[in-house]
Amino acid sequence: MDHHHLPGHGQDAAGGALDWLPPALVLLAAVGAYLLLVRRARHRNPARGWSRWRTGFFLGGIVLLGVALLPPVAPFAHEDFRGHMAQHLLIGMYAPLALVLAAPVTLLLRTLPAPSGRRLTAVLHSLPARVIARPAVALVLSTGSLVVLYFTPLYNATATSPAAHWLLHAHFLLSGCLFAHAVAGPDPAPARPGVRARLVCLGVAVAAHAVISQLMYAGFRVYIHAPVDQVQGGAEIMYYGGDLAELLLAAALVATWRPEPRHATGRGAWRGAVPARDVSGGS
Repeated sequence: MDHHHLPGHGQDAAGGALDWLPPALVLLAAVGAYLLLVRRARHRNPARGWSRWRTGFFLGGIVLLGVALLPPVAPFAHEDFRGHMAQHLLIGMYAPLALVLAAPVTLLLRTLPAPSGRRLTAVLHSLPARVIARPAVALVLSTGSLVVLYFTPLYNATATSPAAHWLLHAHFLLSGCLFAHAVAGPDPAPARPGVRARLVCLGVAVAAHAVISQLMYAGFRVYIHAPVDQVQGGAEIMYYGGDLAELLLAAALVATWRPEPRHATGRGAWRGAVPARDVSGGS
């Protein structure tokens, strides 16, 4: 930790519009695609419809990503480590939880043609998917990667390369979605462990965030080129913001969990993959 200012990720004021226009278009395209699938789901089965809560969660997740990736937060994140940490929490914890609660895989399975649906189901049953969707693996990819990011020169390297910067955002988002899905996702998941195992992983994540943020606040072996007050402020944001996000994830686990039917314990059953109740209780 030192008193240098954060690198500007190769950005300047003249290129501001070009910086935020691509993510804005991607987010708008994601909204359009999801709403199109919702329309198809309701058209195919008007009686069943699609939960407005699920749609609301998806739109909320996109809004959170928009807040993180667009002005004024994005420029602030380039200049101040506290802005980076706020951006990290939005992209890696809050937005993923909302997007996962939108049940996008279930929506796909209800709208894809039968052959495509079978292929998607086969992918979900594949060994790589079963391994990567385990809470412990998701925990290492999401929370464990923070140790590598902030306690090695990696963070400063990503700060000097726009491509690495966007790859870091993608990692935050994907690993955050993976962890939220593994712990409390309403979508089907092969061989999902029981609630106790998921709560243990969530508890480990809470403890890891606390330790990382406290070490960061103390400046212990932290490789972040930013003023001390910014690093300490970022550590506080991680500590308190992470606690809130994990509390919301625990609440989602309780809300989406339902007891596993006894007949679903045989070979080939999807443990923990019983469709969760929609929060709305309908469409």
